[in-house]
Amino acid sequence: MQSAEHEKHLARRGTIGAATQIGTEVSINLGSALAGVVMPVVGATVVVAVRQIVMTLVLLPVYRPKRAELSWARLWPAVALGVVLAVMNLSFYASVHIIGLGLAATIEFLGPLALALAVSRRLLDVICALAAGVGVVLLTGLDGTIDPWGIALALIAGAAWAGYILLTRKVALGLPGLEGLTVASIVSLVLLIPAAAFAFDPSVLTLGVVGLLIAIGVLSSALPYSLDTFILRRVDTRVYAIITACGPAVAALFGWMILDEQFSGMQIVAIALVCAAAATAVATQRRRPASELERTAEAQH
Repeated sequence: MQSAEHEKHLARRGTIGAATQIGTEVSINLGSALAGVVMPVVGATVVVAVRQIVMTLVLLPVYRPKRAELSWARLWPAVALGVVLAVMNLSFYASVHIIGLGLAATIEFLGPLALALAVSRRLLDVICALAAGVGVVLLTGLDGTIDPWGIALALIAGAAWAGYILLTRKVALGLPGLEGLTVASIVSLVLLIPAAAFAFDPSVLTLGVVGLLIAIGVLSSALPYSLDTFILRRVDTRVYAIITACGPAVAALFGWMILDEQFSGMQIVAIALVCAAAATAVATQRRRPASELERTAEAQH
């Protein structure tokens, strides 16, 4: 009897965790869609800088590193992580500004997907990788109508996302909890602030613009970060990774709803193909690849 109750309790925890993660996927991509609204006014650099400010304000009070325990050997991976974080977010939002949220999010997802597949030599993983590649080719089209610079920026963001995953693992070995991510956030902010200050035009600020910027920071950073530990305590890493694999589809939905992005039938099929390839690869992996994707929560857009 106790065993049955325990199983029900675990099932409820898993359901709550999965539902919460779906909510964070909605939050992240809603924030990215709002960024698409405000970027033509203030620019991608300002949007990313404000988001980074919010992220730092959330992390620093709780996970403040102890200066006495810091050494360069422990610190340099977090510094590198901060550089990668700045490149990842700036290139992603710039890509969204050029080619749209749905396309940018789908192309960017190739980074963590490639990393997850790289640790395996199974034939199924090769097929999934090829399917994802075909999906991206179909998504961007062969007629040259999609801006190649926007595609390049999304690929840079994807490569940076993969680097973020690898560096996060290394940082976690040197600094406890999220202290490494706090250091990385500060480094990223230091890099972004000068560029944002140079691009900033105070004359464009209105209450609506300020409200959007704050909403982007909360939806894309503060809310997901605060819920991430809650989620990972309740869901299996494989479930977590599969829900994450649906991110491009959620992004495309918000791109259509908020940014009025239009997708051809072929592009819809392409986005579905990339998501299906990622979900199949993750669902059939052993635990290690799935847990690698688990590290991508902090990098969501």
